[in-house]
Amino acid sequence: MTDLDHAGALVGDARRVTVLTGAGISTDSGIPDFRGPQGLWTKNPGAQAMFSLDSYVADRDVRVRAWRNRREHPAWTAKPNDGHRALVDLERQDRLTGIVTQNIDGLHQSAGSSPDLVHEIHGTIWEAICLTCWRRVPMAEVLDRVDAGEDDPPCSECDGIQKSATISFGQKLDPDVLDASLDASRRCDLFLAVGTSLQVQPAASLCGVALNAGVPLVVVNAEPTPYDQVAQVVVRDPIGEALPRLVAA
Repeated sequence: MTDLDHAGALVGDARRVTVLTGAGISTDSGIPDFRGPQGLWTKNPGAQAMFSLDSYVADRDVRVRAWRNRREHPAWTAKPNDGHRALVDLERQDRLTGIVTQNIDGLHQSAGSSPDLVHEIHGTIWEAICLTCWRRVPMAEVLDRVDAGEDDPPCSECDGIQKSATISFGQKLDPDVLDASLDASRRCDLFLAVGTSLQVQPAASLCGVALNAGVPLVVVNAEPTPYDQVAQVVVRDPIGEALPRLVAA
């Protein structure tokens, strides 16, 4: 029995599956990951400064660079791939407890996953938020101002610093989203980690939450992860091929 067959048997027997997704599920949609061979930080380590809240707030040049990058982000034109669609199929089988995603691209919802079942633990790029008054607006509205010549557009309500409604390093997670993610990790009978290096906390620790609840873990990822040794099975096959086969099982 191959690892994929073993994982398929586990998924096929499960009635309540919680899925943790990372950047690897979106690479087939043209959105690069961070730590892979072609990852954003692998090719440009200096880009990490844009993901640090302290650097972003303290340095206008970082914000200008970040707004330029947001305008060019591939999420605006990306389409869901077979991996995303497989999780929609899992939901239609009434076997999906929740999707906890580290991705900010909104592709799970675009594919047809119910928004109530998608917990965006690292936020979303589709909205902008003010760091002073916490006003949220559609990202398109702020990017229109960038296109009009504002390289660091302040909040139109209080003149505060704006950023995408994503979680930066040094920024607290939304407690409601975290609670929903923890709950989904405990209430399943199979925890499936897909396309994530499992190096970023606290998202990676959800694997431990599931394991402590007696839930078996299946990892689907091209590169090794810190949780491979405690997983029931590890699948290295490409996600766009493996996930549809697992769900079909």
